[in-house]
Amino acid sequence: MTTKNPPHSGSDSILELSSQLCFATYATAHAFNRVYKPLLDPLGLTYPQYLVLLVLWQGDNVTVKEIGQHLHLDSGTLTPLLKRLESAGIVRRTRDPHDERQVRVSLTKQGHDLKAPALKVWNEVVCATGLDAEKFKVLMDQLNALRESLNAHPGQQR
Repeated sequence: MTTKNPPHSGSDSILELSSQLCFATYATAHAFNRVYKPLLDPLGLTYPQYLVLLVLWQGDNVTVKEIGQHLHLDSGTLTPLLKRLESAGIVRRTRDPHDERQVRVSLTKQGHDLKAPALKVWNEVVCATGLDAEKFKVLMDQLNALRESLNAHPGQQR
């Protein structure tokens, strides 16, 4: 993979925290979590649980593996999260009748009922970004392209 010259190359300022794209995204992720937390608390959800529900609202009755692929998470991370959602009555986990090795996850009525209030959460978060619709879409596209580029890097461990 060939790379272009990075910004600020040859300057000591590249080692300043303010020059680190990774830190900017890290700090932004924390800022998002601070916005989401008070919005999700009344729904009884954590941010990772909300992400799982987003996947299930897109397509119910999917395998743990499929959820992991959407969220870029492994089953070791997902399993405790799904167990908590199941204990809360939001999802149901069952063995796939065609392949006992696979666990399928489906929404309960309570899980389906969280979709409408979650839409209000999404609207509130979008407003919190201060971005208009066009800038929002451009930023989403750029972040998705950045993630794909980083995932394709030869040194990336999977």
